[in-house]
Amino acid sequence: MIDYLLAERGETAEIPKDEYNQKRFLRSLFNVRMPAPIDEGFLRVQDEYLQEEVARKGITDSADLLPIQKGIYLWQGDITTLKCGAIVNAANSQMLGCFYPCHGCIDNAIHTYAGIQLRNACYEIMKKQGHEERTGQAKITPAYNLPCKNVIHTVGPIVSGRLTDGDCELLKSCYLSCLNEAVKNNLKSIAFCCISTGEFHFPNDIAAQIAVNTVKEYQKEHKIEVIFNVFKDHDYQIYRELLSAD
Repeated sequence: MIDYLLAERGETAEIPKDEYNQKRFLRSLFNVRMPAPIDEGFLRVQDEYLQEEVARKGITDSADLLPIQKGIYLWQGDITTLKCGAIVNAANSQMLGCFYPCHGCIDNAIHTYAGIQLRNACYEIMKKQGHEERTGQAKITPAYNLPCKNVIHTVGPIVSGRLTDGDCELLKSCYLSCLNEAVKNNLKSIAFCCISTGEFHFPNDIAAQIAVNTVKEYQKEHKIEVIFNVFKDHDYQIYRELLSAD
């Protein structure tokens, strides 16, 4: 796969000798590849490799989780290993994934382990749309090599300076747009990451409050199970306190 992707770029490079750095090099090549058709033989090898990698990390089936409230779950872990209806990707307005090699963002992880097909699918959606994705909206794609069925991509607000009411409304719109996409596509469950926190600078505690309130209000009219996925202990504690307080 490394040889193929290097040849596709018209480049040569010294391939690392050890497995760990070979995998990082391959991930980097995945990350920087622009959307374009690709050989079916390559995809067969890639798909087998990525499915083995995800299985090696350990797949968690949402059906095995215990609810913290009716229809609501709190799970700490790697969202790319979660088997459910859809996982939510915190995307940027290009909607093409993260191009920074081996970056630690969720956008990079999801595109890496879904495979090259995901960037190509997002590109086709955006080409048809004809403009960048607006903040608060969402798009759905297949999940390809991830254990979930679909990925729902949403662009959260970027907070610059003081948090505004407009920022809060846009974040709420992200959750509603994702929920609507899931229901429209007859999905039974959806797993939300902590949209707009981290690099987008939305305060974690206020973001979690908006997420919980929006989901609970939505569930009054729609039957869908919601998993709040967190990675950091700090976020787990925030959601735990919010959901245990009721």
